[in-house]
Amino acid sequence: MKPFIMIPTYNEKENIESLIDKILKLKIKNLHIVVADDNSPDGTWKIVEQISKKNRNVHLLLRKKDKGRGAAGKDGFIYCLEHGADAVVEMDADMSHNPEYIPSMLKGLKNADLVLGSRRVKGSKEIGRSWFRRFITWGANLYIAVMLGIKVKDCNSGFRCFKREVLEKINLQSLESKGPAIVQEVLFKAHLKGFKIKEMPITFVDREKGRSKLGIPQLAAGYFMVLKLKMQHLLGLI
Repeated sequence: MKPFIMIPTYNEKENIESLIDKILKLKIKNLHIVVADDNSPDGTWKIVEQISKKNRNVHLLLRKKDKGRGAAGKDGFIYCLEHGADAVVEMDADMSHNPEYIPSMLKGLKNADLVLGSRRVKGSKEIGRSWFRRFITWGANLYIAVMLGIKVKDCNSGFRCFKREVLEKINLQSLESKGPAIVQEVLFKAHLKGFKIKEMPITFVDREKGRSKLGIPQLAAGYFMVLKLKMQHLLGLI
């Protein structure tokens, strides 16, 4: 197997080097890391570029146009497939997703097509998140599950492991989400294709360094995108 780790980034200079180091220390055979960076003003991409010069399995995908979490994720997935990935692990760069789960997620592909690191199943934990943030997440998950009919408890998780076939069949070029709603769009399209989705418990730790990019405009856009996906499905467009 040739696994790829795909990490979309924007202004994560305080976290990215440590994250890459932790992933490399897992010593996973044939592992590649792709950082899809939106030309971060803080120089995140420069750090990745320097690491990639020393380690050929670390790749920088520097994006200067069509910026946004969704577009970065889409381009990152496409890059992984074009470079021979058999499996792709998607994760955030803010250290909320612990790399120690990656080996288990990859092994989980023996019994599933998509393994999702979940904050909402038995054995999971959340550290450092306020009750308000947890309430917002709970409400968003309920809305998504009801609207899209996805039998997944943590529809908002961006820590996921895909078989190559999943990303090929959902037609990455057709993805529309420009922001964080790409998480729900990819999940919904994988669900519609009938792929087996498995949730595994993780301990989610809220970021300690840097700033979150998820605000009210992004949340509103996400709710609208879920409604749009529902309508597209009802009209037979997806």
